Amino acid sequence: QVQLVESGGGLVQAGGSLRLSCVASGLFFSTYTMAWFRQAPGKEREFVAGIIWSGDTTSYADSVKGRFTISRDNAKNTVFLQMNNLKPEDSGVYYCAAPQVALTLVRVLAADYKYWGQGTQVPVSS
Repeated sequence: QVQLVESGGGLVQAGGSLRLSCVASGLFFSTYTMAWFRQAPGKEREFVAGIIWSGDTTSYADSVKGRFTISRDNAKNTVFLQMNNLKPEDSGVYYCAAPQVALTLVRVLAADYKYWGQGTQVPVSS
């Protein structure tokens, strides 16, 4: 079965950086679009960043453009999210996600993704 396992979260001060990782198994990783979402308490899950199978195309939420970078290593079945200049409003649980079938574009709705990791907490203190 498909498994997505995130790591790298933790408490960070505003202005700091973190690098999240997500290791995937049970799917042909190198053919799948992958994405990161986040969810703050009392809010809906929101798209953060996505990357197509080749890494040639990426997409970001406006709120993180210029600060976050998504990348992937297909040889290691891993997708990364480098987060710089973190702000308190970036706080939340960060989830790695994969769609049900391989796509050639990045979708931004949570409903378009079937497989989810367990999430990793990212609290940003002011």
